[in-house]
Amino acid sequence: MEESGPWYERIQEALDVPLISLGETSITLWTVLYLLVLLLLVIWGSGLIRRLLVRTLERGGKIETGVAQSVGTMVRYALVLVGLLIIVQTAGINLTTLNVIAGAVGIGVGFGLQTIAANFISGLILLVGRPIKVGDRIVVGGEGGEGIEGDVMEIGARATTVLTNDNIAVIVPNTNFVEQTVVNWSHNDRRVRFKIPVQVAYGTDVRKAEQLLVDVAKADRNVLESPAPAVRFLEFGDSGLKLELRAWSTSLIHKKGLLISNLNFAIYDSFNEHGIEIPFPQRVVHLRQEAAE
Repeated sequence: MEESGPWYERIQEALDVPLISLGETSITLWTVLYLLVLLLLVIWGSGLIRRLLVRTLERGGKIETGVAQSVGTMVRYALVLVGLLIIVQTAGINLTTLNVIAGAVGIGVGFGLQTIAANFISGLILLVGRPIKVGDRIVVGGEGGEGIEGDVMEIGARATTVLTNDNIAVIVPNTNFVEQTVVNWSHNDRRVRFKIPVQVAYGTDVRKAEQLLVDVAKADRNVLESPAPAVRFLEFGDSGLKLELRAWSTSLIHKKGLLISNLNFAIYDSFNEHGIEIPFPQRVVHLRQEAAE
């Protein structure tokens, strides 16, 4: 034990060597280790509390998954903030001495950390305003809705995770959801109307075609009975009569291509069975013969 004394004293002296000073407070290596270990524990503990809180809120079934995730995330942010303040105080650091550092951090946020700060604030806007929530089917960015499409898996402090149909997790910065157009397929409820354009040849009994289209939609198990599927006669096209089948679904809003494909297959088979022609582009050319001189 006596031989270990000098080693212990040397380690203690090394840990007590002042690194920087904040007013009358000296920051030592021991203070840094103390802050780091406790901060990691606070982050881990707040994450654990968040998961338990979300499970508890979801268990009753009265609160949506998105609401539970938002509440859990905000509680975690609050716990980390309060925990950080307590850790700093217990480390013997006077918070009033951090004013200079806060000013320097403010300048850094204005320059180098501007993007990170913007994403964090945008994340808070998403959690409070809830334009999107966990479980929503969305399209973000791109022209005409041709952007990143998928299900919202997690809304974090800096970015939101969107899982596409290809099982690819796309990490989207939170500012994209504030600054860009976002299409939310399930914001109010999960009923979505799909539009399937169809052309039939001139001379076709359009009432018969209308009934066949409605029957095809009703026969698909992914199409809702209410609102009922309907057909619209849009216009007289160059090569045929343009109709549009409109059908509602809740089960395939995350795979709209599959629903449209299934309906197109069924429409093609039904039209063939009943002798209804689907036209292709045609042009009539008239040849004029000049009178012989």
